[in-house]
Amino acid sequence: MNFFSNLFNRNNDPKSIISFDIINPIYSYLYNEQSSLGFKVKGIQENVIVNLFYFPGSLDHEEGNAEIKKAGFNDSYEVLNELYKKMNIGTLTEEMIQEGLEYDFIHIQFYSEPTSEEKKFFKRSIKNFVIFFCSTNSLETNDFRILYSGKHFFDYTKGLLESEVLDVNNPKNESEEIGIRDFKLVLQGICQYLNIEIPESVELPSAKNLLANEEATEADFEEFIKLVSRGNIEEKELKKESKKLFKNYKKEAKEYDDIFEDHFAFFESIDAWNSDWKFDPEDAEYFISNLIGEDFTFDYPEETYSHELFPYIQSELEKSNLELLTYETFGDSYLFFVANKDEVERILELSELTKIEVNQL
Repeated sequence: MNFFSNLFNRNNDPKSIISFDIINPIYSYLYNEQSSLGFKVKGIQENVIVNLFYFPGSLDHEEGNAEIKKAGFNDSYEVLNELYKKMNIGTLTEEMIQEGLEYDFIHIQFYSEPTSEEKKFFKRSIKNFVIFFCSTNSLETNDFRILYSGKHFFDYTKGLLESEVLDVNNPKNESEEIGIRDFKLVLQGICQYLNIEIPESVELPSAKNLLANEEATEADFEEFIKLVSRGNIEEKELKKESKKLFKNYKKEAKEYDDIFEDHFAFFESIDAWNSDWKFDPEDAEYFISNLIGEDFTFDYPEETYSHELFPYIQSELEKSNLELLTYETFGDSYLFFVANKDEVERILELSELTKIEVNQL
């Protein structure tokens, strides 16, 4: 290992979870125990993937070498120097390269909610945080830099080179802002997963245990039904539906078709709008009026249809503290319902717990 000085201040805000005192023990575990992790963090879609990679070895294979040549470099050390220049870390001299030392970095990958622009096309957005170590005003490693990308690394070398230096205190755009918010949650989850003690001075993003593998109860289904129906359900029907969905939850995964049918039937039993992926503004106004029990109209640009209408629908609903959500049909259709906006976060938590997949639009 060999690291270099630069002119930046140390990344060790004692209140922030994005600090050297947190990153370094994570690195130590990856280096000494297990170099690759994949696990679930509450509030994060799908698994968080954590890998310890290193130059030159992680790029020194047939596919990696082809990517390096395609990017216009001769070897992975040249790629590393290009990244170091971008991060204002001292580059490797030819003598250093000849020593053949390894230079580690951590790649943390997860999915977040899409930006307002991405929502037109995607239901989730990839987040890549690539952490390189360095030293600041010291001969020892005591600092780090982060490269960020909101794109898939189909070509890993290209993905690294196109990533941008991240200032966690000054996000440049909505993608970085969402990513930094969830990165804090992910770091807390990693510490809990690895039993790394978080200093008391750190302001935790969540007071919860982010790893608890909870089992849903019948009461969870009752709460879910109350929220997605906005309370418009009789007590007798509530008990009946919650019992039915809880029984459905206990079925084995191989009974997927039956599970899906029961979920679909439930949403159709409350106020919901079943539509294929193509719909007109007039359709939206008519059906949402039925869902909320009052006339609903909204402004939208001419020649705007289907998913492109979502931002305009949501803006109008927000005035009444409402939000349009959908049950994931896994097909080319939507099953829309309207929820109280201040209850959406809890609905999404219960959706994950009950395995009834609900998505924001």
